[in-house]
This record gives sequence, C-alpha cells and structure tokens, in this order.
Amino acid sequence: MLSRGTVSSVAIALILIQLLVRGWLAATGNFYWDDLVLIGRASTMPILSWDYLGHSHDGHFMPAAFLVAGLSTVIAPVNWLVPAISMIVLQALASLSVWRMIRVIAGPRVGLAALAALTFYLFSPMTVPAFAWWAAALNTLPMQAAMAWIVADAVLLTRARGRRPDARMIVIRSTVVFVVALAFFEKSLFILPVAFVAAVLAARYVDRLDDDTQTASDTDPERPDSPLIRAFTGARALWVSLGIVFVVWTVVFFSVSDATAGQHSATQTMRLVWRSINDAVIPSLVGGPWEWERWVPSPPMGFPPLWMIVLGWVVLAALVWWSVSRRRGAVAVLVCTAVYVVGAQIPVLWNRSSANTALELAQTMRYLPDAAVVLTIAIAVIVASPPTARGVAARHSGDAEARRPASVLVPLAGALAVVSAIISLVSFSNSWRDDPTGDYLANAKRSLAAGQDHPMFDQSLPLEVLLPVAYPNNQISHTFGRVRDRPDFASTTDRLNVLDKAGNMVPGAVTPARTVRPGRGSCSRPEVHGPRRLVLDGPLLQWRWTVAVSYCADMDGDVDMALDGGRTVRVPVRAGLHVAYVQLEGRGRYVNVRPITPGLSLHTGEGRVGEVAEARLVG
Repeated sequence: MLSRGTVSSVAIALILIQLLVRGWLAATGNFYWDDLVLIGRASTMPILSWDYLGHSHDGHFMPAAFLVAGLSTVIAPVNWLVPAISMIVLQALASLSVWRMIRVIAGPRVGLAALAALTFYLFSPMTVPAFAWWAAALNTLPMQAAMAWIVADAVLLTRARGRRPDARMIVIRSTVVFVVALAFFEKSLFILPVAFVAAVLAARYVDRLDDDTQTASDTDPERPDSPLIRAFTGARALWVSLGIVFVVWTVVFFSVSDATAGQHSATQTMRLVWRSINDAVIPSLVGGPWEWERWVPSPPMGFPPLWMIVLGWVVLAALVWWSVSRRRGAVAVLVCTAVYVVGAQIPVLWNRSSANTALELAQTMRYLPDAAVVLTIAIAVIVASPPTARGVAARHSGDAEARRPASVLVPLAGALAVVSAIISLVSFSNSWRDDPTGDYLANAKRSLAAGQDHPMFDQSLPLEVLLPVAYPNNQISHTFGRVRDRPDFASTTDRLNVLDKAGNMVPGAVTPARTVRPGRGSCSRPEVHGPRRLVLDGPLLQWRWTVAVSYCADMDGDVDMALDGGRTVRVPVRAGLHVAYVQLEGRGRYVNVRPITPGLSLHTGEGRVGEVAEARLVG
C-alpha cells in the first residue's frame, strides 16, 4: 500500500498535469459570446455600480463574476491573457479543494482508490466545455471549489461530533466560501443539500475499523444515534449558518433575476435531460465523446458514437455491481448521486426548454461540472466505506492468482479512460478554435489603433461573433469601449470607415434609400445662412438613418442637423468642399439644417440617406 506522502505527491503531480493541459486549452482559446456581453457591460458602466453588478444576465445573478470580468476589462481591455490566467487560477483552486475533500472523506485510507477519484475529476470531459468558456468558467469553477471545500468541512465537523477546537473557524470559513460561490453562480445553492447528504453518508461508518478484514457497526455503541442525527448535530452550527445564507440568497435571487421568464416545455425539458444523460454523462465515463462539432456561432457539441454510449452504460453497470456487492451502503450513495446528476439538470434545462430549443444544447456539456464533483464525492464515499461480507471473503479467499488479472486490468482501464479523455479534449479544442471571434477582435484592435484620427460610427459585431439578440452589447462601442488606442465613437464624422467581417478597417458608404437634392446655390453663392430644409426624394420611416451630404462652407464652424421626430445632432464643418456623415433618428421628407457658428454659410450638394455598408458593396 502506498504511503500517504507518496499518494499526496502523485495527487499533486496529477493536478499539475491537469493544469498544464487546461493551460494549453486556455492559451489556444479566446473570447466567445457571453464573454463579449460581460466586456460590453464593463466597458460602458461603472464596474462597482449595482446596475452593473446586480444585473440579471440571462437569468443568472452573478455579481462576483461581473466584478472579475469588470476588473479584467479595466486592466487589459479585450485581452485574452487576463481571463486565461483567471481560469487557470480558479481551476487550480477547484482541483486542490477536490483533493482535500477526497482526503478528508477517505480518512487514513487514502490510497489508489482516492487517486482514482481525483483522476476522474481532473480529466473528466464533463468539466472541459465550461472551463474553456470564460463566462461559464466564472460561474462553475468557484462552485466546484466551494462544493468540495464545504463538503470536506461538513465531514470534519460531523466526524468530530462538533467537538473540534476549531469548529467555529470551520463554520465561519465555510460560510464565507458559500457566499463567495453564490456571488459567482446562484446554482451554488445546491452546495448546501449536497454537503448535508455527503455528511450523512460519510457519518455512517465514522467509527469503522481501519482493518478491512472486519466490518464495523453503523453507529457508535456508546451513542446509538443515526447517521442523519449525527450529521445534523455534529455540524449543527454549519447548517444553521449556511441555511440562513441559503434563504437570504434565494430571496435576493428571485427578486432581481428574470430566470423564470420566457416559454417553457416540460416535455422538451425531459428530452433535454435524457439527451444530457445518455449523450453526455454516460460517454464521459469512458472519456468521451471524441467527436465535437460546431455550428458557428453556437458552442461545440459532442456527438458520441453508439458504441461509446453502449460502452458507457456497460461501465456504469459494472461499477454499480462492484459497489453494491463489495461496499456497504453503496446503494444509498448511488441513489443520491443519480438524483443529483439528473435533478440538477432540470432547472437549467427547464429555463431553456422552449419548443424551438435544439436537443443538441444538452450535448454542449457546459451544465455538468458540478455533476462531476458530485460523482467524485460518490467515488470517495464508496471507496472509504467498509467492505461487505462478500468483499471481505473476496479479499481473503487466498486466490492471489485469480485476483492478479483484476489488479492489472483495473488500472489499465483507468489509464485508457484518461487517454480517451485527452483525445476528447483535443477534439473539443479543435472545434472550439473554429470560431472567428479571436481573429476578428485582434484585427479590429489593430485597425482601430491605426484609424483613431477620425471619429467612427458605432456598428454591430459580425453575426458569426455575436448575434443582434445581445444588443446593445453587440455594438463595437461596447466591445472596445475601454480600449485606449481607438477613434471616438460618435454620431458624425468626416471620413466614413467601417470594420469588415474580418475586423479590418475599410472605406464605408451610405446606401441610397433616399437621396438629398442639392441646394440652389453654389460654393461661391452659398444658400444656407439660417434654418433650412434639405429636400429628400421620398419619405423616411421612423428609424436611425445615416445621412451623407456634400457641402461647401465659407469657414470652420458647427451646424445642427435633425430629422422630424428625432434629436438634433451638432455637426462640425470645415471651410471648403467636404462631405459630412451624420447619424440621425427620425422620419419625414426633409433633413433640417441650421448653422450655429455666427457668420457661417454653406452650400449643400447631393447626398444620400440610408444605411452604412462597406463601400465595395454599395458602389
């Protein structure tokens, strides 16, 4: 049997390997969808304001995640390095917390089985998609770390029956950890029931003998209380503290969140849950899926082949059989685990269960990281439980030759599962990189820095980067709002430039939805000395229009321009022949112009009213 020091060294080595692999995944990734929404809000709002921190983002209440995103955006706007580092740091905290939890649950029997539980968590494909997506990582990684930490503290208090000298400190730190996790992700509310159930399950054999040749009684003969009572009384202060936080946070969440908005379907929810279990959880038990496909702008979806799904069910059946036949109390652990893995999917999938929701949503696997932690808890509790009578007989049957193949095949199967998981991760990474966002952002930052001498109109990000449903955070003024080297985003400019789909700055033009008739004067005899209407060749509906009008001015100055029913925009003009580009909201048959600078006169030539597009597309 390996010494505790050796086991700890192997565990740290496994964690370092995981962090290296995850570091590579983060380094090859980039921003995606909600990441840009977080950046957009942080670029246009004070990051310490409640309007920013308390915003209900797609039904989530996550002030701490907003704070981290805001700090990252302020420190290094639209720079992937800071988010990537934050993901690695959070993953390290989660992995170390999980190993601590396994050691606490396993007690003095930390060994190969405990390392197997850790390996499952570290390399499970269930935790990969949510890690690679920064916005999701800010939700799930703190929850994973907090769940593992609080479960360990609950088991410590339960086993000590509340008589630990540091019990008060344990309660305080777990409460703080719980609050922090909730501030990142409201789903962390599940930590309380998970910790309580884990404490009850671990309390059943708290007094068992270390020698596997004997079985221990379920309770201490001097204290004939049930595991439920033992868990409740041993960590009573913890449950009270966490319970108060649970209730308060639940009230706050439902008062600020719009999580229940939209259309929902119970039938579609059940289909999504089944797809999540059958096509995501089950293949992950054998390191799958190996095939990931992406329909930009959607995230990658795993498509396991039928043989992998069948193999996953076979492996699950074998693990259930071994657990039930060889470890006492395994049935209760397995039932509780199944309830969580299935039940925890229902709220989030219900929230996305409209009739038009594609079932492939469940195959993105981004809702499963906490399930991986719960499965790890189950493995740790089962391997820490005393053997059944059959298990004792098997260990002392004396048939060493019969046991030798199993001692080789089991580690080999585990190693193959890890290799399979690495294959899945590489495949996921290839699919994750099949996204134009990173290249677009890099090109756009370079282009904006090179073209900062002239104001620029706001425009939408390409559909492949962020859909209009995210408006106004799909506007470049939101994405690049805190970038220092860029042009001002304004409603008027003297040079119309736009970013193309690749993020390169190119000449822009105005589509001819309507044309502006030229004035009756000339550059030598300007006709605009006071308020005047520029006549259009047809009416405009209420909209935000872009006006391009040529003019001759006799001096530098300012004019006001407006459409009927819209606000006035002040436009700087320069002496000589030029073109002014102005974005106006309104309607009507005229563009209203009024010189503001005393003595300013100008002649207006032909112009257009329409939408901004690349010049090569307008002609």
